[in-house]
Amino acid sequence: MKKVLLVLLVALLATSVVFSNAQSETSSGSAPAAASSAKLGGEITVYLVEHPLSPAIEAAVPAFQEATGVKVNLSITPETNHFDRLNAGLSSRSGTPDVFMTGIYQLWGYMQAGNIQELDDYIAKAPASWDKADFVPGVFNAMRWDGTDGHPAGQGPQLGLPLATEVYCLAYNKRAFDKVGITKVPETMDELIAAAEKLQGWNGPGSYGIAIRGVRDWGTIHPAYMSEYTMYGGKDFSLSGGKMTSQVNSPESVEFNKKFVELVTKGSTPQWSSLTWMQCQSDLGAGKAAIEWDATNNPIQVTLTGMAEQGNIYFAPSPAKKAGDKVMSNLWVWGIAMNGQSKNKDAAWAFMQFVTEKQFLRDASVNSTLLDPVRQSVWDDAGFKAKYAAIPGYIDTFQKTAPNTSMLFTPQGQFMQTTTEWAAAVQDMVNGQDVKTRLDTLKTQIDNMLAE
Repeated sequence: MKKVLLVLLVALLATSVVFSNAQSETSSGSAPAAASSAKLGGEITVYLVEHPLSPAIEAAVPAFQEATGVKVNLSITPETNHFDRLNAGLSSRSGTPDVFMTGIYQLWGYMQAGNIQELDDYIAKAPASWDKADFVPGVFNAMRWDGTDGHPAGQGPQLGLPLATEVYCLAYNKRAFDKVGITKVPETMDELIAAAEKLQGWNGPGSYGIAIRGVRDWGTIHPAYMSEYTMYGGKDFSLSGGKMTSQVNSPESVEFNKKFVELVTKGSTPQWSSLTWMQCQSDLGAGKAAIEWDATNNPIQVTLTGMAEQGNIYFAPSPAKKAGDKVMSNLWVWGIAMNGQSKNKDAAWAFMQFVTEKQFLRDASVNSTLLDPVRQSVWDDAGFKAKYAAIPGYIDTFQKTAPNTSMLFTPQGQFMQTTTEWAAAVQDMVNGQDVKTRLDTLKTQIDNMLAE
């Protein structure tokens, strides 16, 4: 794979725009300079999240270094640590890291703080082989925003490039269902609560019904929680006269949160408040959790990396509020972005372009475990189809969910702070606080944060 990547990269750089002295650029993003086929040289620091994508990037770094002369200092950390470290680096205005992995929502705050290099000028100079049109449009444009709170994503400058996307669904252990006599996959929230409760202790002491994120940070709100919240009619904000007002205490929100509390208290583990996405995946793969409600890529890792329950994991769409309702999912995109204070933007862009190339992303999905793809050519690839068709329900679940997948949050620069407070409120409600009272308090907290 390294030899293939090296050949591709050399060919790419021979025809690509290699920009002149990046140190003369400003953080606001000046136009790239004239083309050159010379090696770039220099040094960049890249921060990645511990993710199924990261090993493929790590394996390709030597080929990139050999072709470009750019030294890459690559650092990979768990998601729970990554954003704290990234926030510190960007806030320091030192230019480190030059390139970093990020989600859509984080870009909103980084952009408003002046820490993001806008990419439109670089993209305009990219070679034809990079093929911007091959990216799934909704995923690519999700990383575009104009920086005004309440304005939708998809307009304004391009803030990052997509690497992988996710939709949210159920993954269940067929062996567990058979063991306790569940013959029908849950299709509504009430059915899911009943199934998760029945699956408590299915595989001995410590085993439980459903793994769903519970830690006190934004990661608890954006996956399954926000998807189902929206299916119950909930909204995060209303916008009137340019002013955003929190809607977390609406009747629809109260109704949903009561159901969510019931699901966790009856069907999850007493350690729910410590569950991260990685722990949910581990518990499903180890035969501890019978169901996981999270990103499509989590149970894929169980199957492809040979965990204990390999072969027993099946996919199904998320439950609806009631039978026959449209199944919706929040959109998540893992992307890569450039620090506006980077001292070597030419090299940073070359790296970003390289890890978003067609062939790289195809190989990362077929030969490694990167998914769901952000390029249509990967979805159409025969090798990709053959690999994932063998995983029960995956392609069917994705195809049923994708048409109703969208950005369910209102873009705003305080996303990280407001969703962390939201997660704290969910923990409090699960621990017994009155749902309506706690959501009223949360609304006041969020409105005050935006006002300040």
